[in-house]
Amino acid sequence: MAYIPHSSDEEREMLSSVGAKIFEDLYSHIDKTLLFEGELNLPEPKSELEISETFKDLANKNRQLKIFAGAGAYDRYIPAAIDHIVERGEFLTSYTPYQPEVSQGTLTAIFEYQTVIAELTGMDVANASMYDGASALAEAVLMARAVKGKGDTVVLTRTIHPLYREVVKTYLYGYRDKIEEIPYTEEGITDLNLLEDTLKNKEVHALAVQYTNFFGFVEPLKEIGELAQRYDVPLVVVADPIALAVLKPPAEFGADIVVGEGQQLGTPLYFGGPYLGFFATRQRYVRKMPGRLVGMAEDVEGRRAFTLVLQTREQHIRRERATSNICSNQNLIALRALLYIALLGKEGLREVAKLSISKARYLYKNLLQKGWKNPFNNDRFLWEFPIFHPEAGDRRKKLLKEGFMFGIPLERFYPELKNTLLVAVTEKRTKGEIDKLLSLL
Repeated sequence: MAYIPHSSDEEREMLSSVGAKIFEDLYSHIDKTLLFEGELNLPEPKSELEISETFKDLANKNRQLKIFAGAGAYDRYIPAAIDHIVERGEFLTSYTPYQPEVSQGTLTAIFEYQTVIAELTGMDVANASMYDGASALAEAVLMARAVKGKGDTVVLTRTIHPLYREVVKTYLYGYRDKIEEIPYTEEGITDLNLLEDTLKNKEVHALAVQYTNFFGFVEPLKEIGELAQRYDVPLVVVADPIALAVLKPPAEFGADIVVGEGQQLGTPLYFGGPYLGFFATRQRYVRKMPGRLVGMAEDVEGRRAFTLVLQTREQHIRRERATSNICSNQNLIALRALLYIALLGKEGLREVAKLSISKARYLYKNLLQKGWKNPFNNDRFLWEFPIFHPEAGDRRKKLLKEGFMFGIPLERFYPELKNTLLVAVTEKRTKGEIDKLLSLL
């Protein structure tokens, strides 16, 4: 709707209704020394054409960085068809599909999204999505707490994304739960001995681990799953969706809940959001799952139809019985994920993973030859890895000026890992870009 300014008579009428004569009377109670005096230094008014050209000039000053960094958000290739489809009006402007008789398209898309997430994770059922990976993990910990029904301790491995762990702590603040963080070994993976000691000696109601972990290494999920089952603790796995194209699904190792960040599935970096949290679990726990679930049913004429079949949030049921206060799902971003998986298919997803792995190995091998070092006694990573150099920070700053975003400093999250960068290589990075990066180093 076009903006139509108020007329002078309308302004006088509004001011009069609140007992004011002029506009300045509205802030006459404020100390005059705090008010700005004089003329604002504003640019001359411009036409629509001039404004358009101004912004084009500004946009041309932006640098297109070659991104060799990840830490939960990755620069991947996105098929052009995705943007074309999600920008259709019925998807872009639609709201919550409460009325199935007018929302079959949206409900069908959500149902198919749930299906592919369940397949990818190996779990029985997936919900209609969460806000992001961090909040999905926090919701999963609360759900595991409800599944266990007793205990006062949550166990998080220190190799889980540091910001995800902070979100979990925020969610648990009101519960007064104890949070135990299991250190990592010299291999950069969870210390299984310390984990078992904690599970044995504490009243644990949730155990969470990341697969692959924050450093990019593959955690020993088989052994962790066996420990969780031995001590009867619900296991939550934060999974990388692209990694699941080449790794065994968490379900095979006894995971009770699998969550993760779905940004890699067809969503741009977007300066940090909006993103997508996926959430999957076992059938027997479905009534404790947060969010909403779309199911397949029949209409009165016996035709296949889709509808919301489970909504265990406080807005729909008694508050004391609600599983979560999450109010919606990421419909549009979930649709992007569905389209990405559908367009690439199983082999396409594997190819994305394999290309990323081979390019990361190429960069890693050449960095070692240039004197960089792996701070851990482990090279079992996929496309993300930590790398140390005594001048890592300076090298990173110089590369940024050349248009390369090379890694993320790990010292911010792990003070003991000074001069260490977390580097990621996706299928989007070319050999030419990698060789240029190496030559600049």
